[in-house]
Amino acid sequence: MFDILIYLFESYFDAGSYPDADKLAVKLSAAGFEEEDITQAVVWLSGLRQLSLADYPASINHSGSRCYAELERQRIGLEGLRFISFWEHSKMILPVEREMIIDRAVALGRENLSLDKVKLIALMVLWNQHDDLDPMIIEDLLTPSDSAQLH
Repeated sequence: MFDILIYLFESYFDAGSYPDADKLAVKLSAAGFEEEDITQAVVWLSGLRQLSLADYPASINHSGSRCYAELERQRIGLEGLRFISFWEHSKMILPVEREMIIDRAVALGRENLSLDKVKLIALMVLWNQHDDLDPMIIEDLLTPSDSAQLH
């Protein structure tokens, strides 16, 4: 499914958004993706499109520290949670965007997501919420985590 998310971002970033679910499924099938991955991606993207800032209390952006539930820690993993926390404290994302990233990461139903997968989820959430993404943010989120290490 993550290959599909990368494909969507690369193929539709300039367009601003990807097609609706039916057209998207046809295009992904034509691009050679497996039916099971397409179905999973379309369901996940449907949940992403339903996320709205209005669904979260305005006070969330003015609240204190975030404590993570056991399910969130299991699904996202320590490295992913550190990344999310760092980005929030660095003002790269708002607390409400943090919650959206957590929502979409947990929705995958997978345990201990890799940092690269969490970054891709963050990219998709931010792309869904913003008309114009900073190229530096895009580069940071698309750069594999192991290539950022100093040699």
